[in-house]
Amino acid sequence: MTISLYTVTIPAFQQTLGAITGLIDKAEAFAAAKGIDPQTIVDARLAPDMLPFAYQVKSVTSHSLGAINGVRAGTFSPDMGPLPADFAVMRALLAATAAELAKIDPAELDGVVGRDMAFVMGDFRLDFTAENFLLSFSLPNFYFHATTAYDILRAQGVRLGKRDFMGAPRIRG
Repeated sequence: MTISLYTVTIPAFQQTLGAITGLIDKAEAFAAAKGIDPQTIVDARLAPDMLPFAYQVKSVTSHSLGAINGVRAGTFSPDMGPLPADFAVMRALLAATAAELAKIDPAELDGVVGRDMAFVMGDFRLDFTAENFLLSFSLPNFYFHATTAYDILRAQGVRLGKRDFMGAPRIRG
């Protein structure tokens, strides 16, 4: 059985984006129930030298739809724009990302296999094929930031479990 680039990326992105949306819902409910300023969670970090929850949420969109757009353009650079300011902005960003991912034609994405691709950050550059960029760079980064978002919420006391992180599995129906 052949597995396509589309099949190993887009559904995984969609599943985890949905899970992150659920994490935000639980974080917001937790803040309300505990009388915590939601900004405390938006700005929370695991360690002083790590980036905050808002950055982690933004990065899952950057390493999903942003990575696909990078493959389309032949280059990807980190999004240095502002962080989402609050839970509502995070939800909107995740929803917009999921909506755009849903529009991607599998044949288009599978058609980029073998295409040259570069990660560029200032003077730093890494050259890839499109599939190696997605599978060995963006997908690991995507899961790293999703996991870090989950971990930040757990460290803040939000009651979460593995099922919250996994989201809705793609079961045989």
